[in-house]
Amino acid sequence: MLRVIFAAGSLPHGGAERHAIAVMNRLAERGHECHAVSIKSKVAPLDGVRPGPRGTVTCLDAARYLDPRAVRELAAHVARVGPSVIVAANPYALMYSWLAARLSGARPRLAVTFHTTLLQGAKERLQMLYYRPFFWAADFLVFVSERQQRYWLRRGVFARRHGVIHNGVDTNEFRDRWGCAERARFRKALGFSQSDFVIGLSALLRPEKNHLQLVDAVAVLRSRGIPARALMIGDGETRGAVEARARELGIGGKVTITGFQSDVRSYVGVCDVMTLCSVTETFSLAAIEAMAMRKPFVHSDVGGAAEMIVPGQTGFLFPVGDTRAYADRLALLSDPAVARKMGDAARAMVEQRFSEEAMVDRYEQLLLNLCGTGPRAVPALTL
Repeated sequence: MLRVIFAAGSLPHGGAERHAIAVMNRLAERGHECHAVSIKSKVAPLDGVRPGPRGTVTCLDAARYLDPRAVRELAAHVARVGPSVIVAANPYALMYSWLAARLSGARPRLAVTFHTTLLQGAKERLQMLYYRPFFWAADFLVFVSERQQRYWLRRGVFARRHGVIHNGVDTNEFRDRWGCAERARFRKALGFSQSDFVIGLSALLRPEKNHLQLVDAVAVLRSRGIPARALMIGDGETRGAVEARARELGIGGKVTITGFQSDVRSYVGVCDVMTLCSVTETFSLAAIEAMAMRKPFVHSDVGGAAEMIVPGQTGFLFPVGDTRAYADRLALLSDPAVARKMGDAARAMVEQRFSEEAMVDRYEQLLLNLCGTGPRAVPALTL
């Protein structure tokens, strides 16, 4: 049996955190002792976090980027739990985990899952300079796509061992469960007619997600006589810019923004096609969730998109920023028969390669192998 601490910057939000929760929950169901640690977020029974009967959920409530009090609390927690391994989600949690493990005096194995490829600004690039030694000190680094692994290995980001485990999705939770009548009622409630070609995008409205390009593509499609509508599932800082662009192009009424949704499935269900036009992604959970729901996917050719999408079979790829090519790919899926066929193939692809069960199998085997010799005792670090 494994005894694992899963550490994340803030458990309730973000793809990396959702991924950590999914792996932890499934390992707990398999009888392993799992403990969740959130570095930043405050209290809260965190929805969806199920560490099992012997597990715990701990929120450190770090007051600043590197909070010595939070490190000491995490070190005391490590000493109490005595984990065989700590799994950190991304480098920020890795930094806290390494410092706390050393401070505890009995260092367990340390693994890190890395979910980022392109760094957005000077601050993130500077942070990566001092994150590198924490990666080098880790026992295992899990990349989530082959392309991401190649990118970072060329840039000196590695651990003692490394490998790729693709993200996975619960294919029972994410499936096409809505009948025609139910889907039609919800489309009508959202202001869509049955003849509308509804293009969905499920992501926080942030600059790197590039929602503006979907607005531009909808305008291009409508100029070609295709009754395209955009359904943006989420909210965020670029909402005002998106709404302004839609008004500027005369399609303000053709772009719907739902606001934040804790459960996106019914919204994805009403769409004819799902998409991401991001300038950076690593291996999108939103994409494989939509594919599991039999939605063909049109994705900018970034990160691991080419590892999940077979062009012309499960969806399409397009060059980043190329709105004409983007609109061309979407137009091909405005034919319902083509969209249905590709949607069926997308579901089959997820079942074969990207199920949550298969992903957790790989994590379980990795952690069991990693902990085969037990935790290592090292001198305590004074903070």
